[in-house]
Amino acid sequence: MIILGIDPGIAVTGYGVIQFHNGTSECIAFGAIRTGDDQKKEIRLFSIFQRLNEIIQEYHPDMVAVEQLFFNRNTKTALAVGESRGVVLLTVGMNQLPLYEYTPLQVKECLTGYGRATKNQVREVVQMELNMEKPPRPIDASDALAIALTHSCLRDLDLIGVVP
Repeated sequence: MIILGIDPGIAVTGYGVIQFHNGTSECIAFGAIRTGDDQKKEIRLFSIFQRLNEIIQEYHPDMVAVEQLFFNRNTKTALAVGESRGVVLLTVGMNQLPLYEYTPLQVKECLTGYGRATKNQVREVVQMELNMEKPPRPIDASDALAIALTHSCLRDLDLIGVVP
C-alpha cells in the first residue's frame, strides 16, 4: 500500500510518500512544493495543483492522508492554507483517490503518544520509524511523512474513523 501524506500551505506544501507493508513503513519520497510570494495567488495555487498531480502520477498512491485545517489566530494565514488545502482536495478528487484527514493533535498523539509534542519531536519519530539516516527536511515534508505514518498506523490498527 502506498500512502501520500500532504501538509498543505500556500508558500510550502509538504509531501511524503511511504510504502506500508506487513506492519512496516518505508519512505519512498518526500519534499516540498514551493511557490513564490511574488507570484499572484492564482498562479501559486495552480503550481501546487500541477506539481501535486505530477507526484500522484509518478508514485501512484493508493490513498492520500492530509492535515486538517485547524483555526489559526492569523486569519490571513488560515485563509491561504485553506485555499491551498482546497487545491489539494480537488487534485485528490480528480485522481479519484481515497482521502483521509487528520488533525495535528491526532498526528502527535499517534506518533509520540503526546498531543503537545513539538515539531522536532515528531520529526525524530518520523526519522526513526522510516529508518532515515537524517531527519527529513524541510519541516513541511516531515509533517507530511508524519501524516502518512499516522494513517498507516491507524489503518494497521483498524482505527480509521475511530480516533477522535
